[in-house]
Amino acid sequence: MRAIATGDIATSETAMSEITMSEKATSNSILASLSRIHGTVSVVGSMNADYTVTTERLPRPGETVNGGPLQILPGGKSGNQAAAAARIGAHVRLFGAVGTDTNADFLLGKLAEAGVDTAQICRVPGSSGTTVITVDAYGENTIVYSPGSNAQVSVEYIKSMREQLTSSGVLGLCLESPIETVTAAARICHEAGVKVLVNNSPFMAVLPQELIEFCDILLVNEHEMAQMLGIAEPEHGDWSAFDWHEALKQLRELGFEQTIVTLGGDGSVVLDATASASGVIPISPVAVTPVDTTGCGDAFMGTVLAGLASGFALHEAAQLASYVSAYAATGLGAQTSYGTTAQIKERFAGR
Repeated sequence: MRAIATGDIATSETAMSEITMSEKATSNSILASLSRIHGTVSVVGSMNADYTVTTERLPRPGETVNGGPLQILPGGKSGNQAAAAARIGAHVRLFGAVGTDTNADFLLGKLAEAGVDTAQICRVPGSSGTTVITVDAYGENTIVYSPGSNAQVSVEYIKSMREQLTSSGVLGLCLESPIETVTAAARICHEAGVKVLVNNSPFMAVLPQELIEFCDILLVNEHEMAQMLGIAEPEHGDWSAFDWHEALKQLRELGFEQTIVTLGGDGSVVLDATASASGVIPISPVAVTPVDTTGCGDAFMGTVLAGLASGFALHEAAQLASYVSAYAATGLGAQTSYGTTAQIKERFAGR
């Protein structure tokens, strides 16, 4: 069994004295909050057809390894986030572009099956976005991304969707679309009072200051946080003695009052300068035997979006996301592995 997606971590001596989320709430009460998901979410960004092959191990540079049958699965960070949020009960509108190939109908159909409103998605000439994914026997993966139609999501298109975008409770963004389009969406929603969450992925070491200004919450993993702040990672990846209060301070100086830092199998930490406590909140892990970790981070973000839109505090949304993303790790693919409220409750009841 491995902990997936988020976790209860040891922190610095000061943070160690804080009450962890696992002490505040049982898994059943956390899972019960799934029934309170009802909010409206806007997601701007990417949809991809994921060409996925499983292997015993990932190939080294220049090496060929044998793989299983090729599977074409629905993906794309934004499509995944939208699907994850919709499957647990949020009302989700996805904004982006597909091409004129057969993958376009495939992607739109799978999103509709998940409950995502795809009416605002446009079609542009050429290929839809694609990824080539290799998954090994331990559930680890390598991913190569070809943007296709995602690169054609324009500022003009986003501006034309102002009314639809701003009728939601929260906006989710990643960086698989042109940065000027991402920034325009953030501006429109920020000015309308809609909370904006940006996932710095694919990673940019320096985000445009204008984008930071229009975003309320940052979601990154530990490696991305370290690079953004220009700090060294702990030796051997041991974050147990890391000074999260200093990280919170530096992220605030960068422009983010609220940040979620995911730690893979060790969990996640919510850094929240708006919280009444110290602002450092460790989040409990959920242990599963992983089949494929593709899309687990997107399931996490989609759940956070759904929680925020439904009135959850940031740490409450992140704790629920631990369960949703852990469930996703037990199936192959991204959207194809996402569970409904009933499935997730059944899988983790009593833990």
